[in-house]
Amino acid sequence: MAFCTAKTLVPHPAILISLDGWMSTTPPLRRKLPWVALLYFAEGFPFGFVNEVIPVALRRAGFRLETIGLFHLTGLAWTYKFAWAPLVDLWGRRKYWIVGCQVLLAVLFGLFPWSGLTEAHWALWATVIGLTVLSATQDIAIDAYSIQLLEAREMGLANGVRVTAYRVALIVAGGALVVLAGRWGWSVTSQVAAGLFVLLALLTLRAPNPFASRGEDAGDRPSARALLKGFFQRPGWYNVVAFIFLFKLGDQAMSPMKRPFLVDAGLTLAEIGFLQGTLGMLMTVAGALVGGWLTSRWGIFAGLWQLGLLQALSNLLYAYAAWDRTRAWVGTAIVVEEFTGGMGTAAFLAFLMAVCDKRYAATQYALLSALFGLPRTLVSALSGVGAAHLGYSPYFAVTFILALPAFALLPFVRPWVTGPQVPGATSR
Repeated sequence: MAFCTAKTLVPHPAILISLDGWMSTTPPLRRKLPWVALLYFAEGFPFGFVNEVIPVALRRAGFRLETIGLFHLTGLAWTYKFAWAPLVDLWGRRKYWIVGCQVLLAVLFGLFPWSGLTEAHWALWATVIGLTVLSATQDIAIDAYSIQLLEAREMGLANGVRVTAYRVALIVAGGALVVLAGRWGWSVTSQVAAGLFVLLALLTLRAPNPFASRGEDAGDRPSARALLKGFFQRPGWYNVVAFIFLFKLGDQAMSPMKRPFLVDAGLTLAEIGFLQGTLGMLMTVAGALVGGWLTSRWGIFAGLWQLGLLQALSNLLYAYAAWDRTRAWVGTAIVVEEFTGGMGTAAFLAFLMAVCDKRYAATQYALLSALFGLPRTLVSALSGVGAAHLGYSPYFAVTFILALPAFALLPFVRPWVTGPQVPGATSR
């Protein structure tokens, strides 16, 4: 679409979105995608630090496995972040919430008590809890900012970039930092993380300011009740809630049994590490990028049912691989399942962002993403029972069946992504 016509030379409204003084005639999405990548790298890094770096450091320091396991309770902040998400909607601008969290994260990274790991348990617990709470708060603000920044037609491609940046952050935090610690020690690793977040905060200050949504206008703050009231007043909200709950259920039921299956299929640790850990991760990233691009071209609804169907069918390929057990079929199942899972995730995240009111995106997205993760714990707990009693191949076939109920709800959620926008839900 041209930005101006030969007759009027009136600029397209999209080029009026400020990038703090940047003057460019490139399409708006090209200016937004680098910021999406930067912010979701910042979102993924603390998660990787807490879940990958800290367990290694604690074990090297002689901590018992039971104690290391207890530290994962700090991750509840990411699950229950919807409890304080309304604060981000009610006070201040989302960009400055992000910057504030990044500055405080830099401080905690820099002050991490590496030297007293075995003595000062209280300081270690306090620091890790601080990291997870600040990280979860940053997540709330980044998700809400991205929803405000992006138009619905841009969310598919943006979510492909988002998934990729998040995965890269996990690799940097969980891989590069551990290697760095092996050479120069944990304190150097911590200082590098602190410096990185100082840099991220400075860059985020330069991020574009989307047109203010009503929830951010001074003197026009929403009430706490209004943050969710609009969502639950829309026709068919219960179908949307059920769809979010069910869309990834098949994947969530299969995922905990994939690695045990690879062990029982006779793969070596090196083969598992390469196929699932390296090649699988790369295929997820590639799938997210392709899925995001296709969702942007087809629209969110078409992306959900077409890419979601491919995501579900890949479980049947795992079922066949579990029956055949040859390395060729097992490797093929991993590649296809990770690729289609990335495509389905990109479409699904675009859907989650599209159904949120931009004015109250912090609260609504945090709550909906928590709802999406809610069945994971239950189906993960039952997955071992199912695989043990049915066998891997029949169980993986059952996970395909678990993915189907979500498709029955697609006609009922279609108006939420193809119908008119909620009043006030788009940027002005």
